[in-house]
Amino acid sequence: MLGVKAQARAVNRRLTSIAQLNLELAKLEAKQKATALGIAGGLALVAVVLVLYAIGFSFAALAAGLSESLPLWASLLIVTGAIVLAAVILAFLARHFARKAMPPKPQQAIEEAQRTAELLDRHV
Repeated sequence: MLGVKAQARAVNRRLTSIAQLNLELAKLEAKQKATALGIAGGLALVAVVLVLYAIGFSFAALAAGLSESLPLWASLLIVTGAIVLAAVILAFLARHFARKAMPPKPQQAIEEAQRTAELLDRHV
């Protein structure tokens, strides 16, 4: 009888340990996804700001084109194009990080818990 109690306690300790490890995995995965979403949000915000600057440069280029010679106008358009290009690159990076973080649930921890439950079902 003592052996059965000891084995039951050992199984209980192991199950508790597995549950704690799964919880730690879920926390780590959630933290990684939150970080990726934060990066995506920051990059998207920078992209929006750069687009706003590009619009301002476009108006400046139009004004300079109407009142000045072509080289100044062309140089302002080149700057506008470079800002828009940088905004597009940042937007694509933001989309990449946002997709990396989706779905927001801890997929690895869920899969590990399912595998553990299946293993226990087979052996019990």
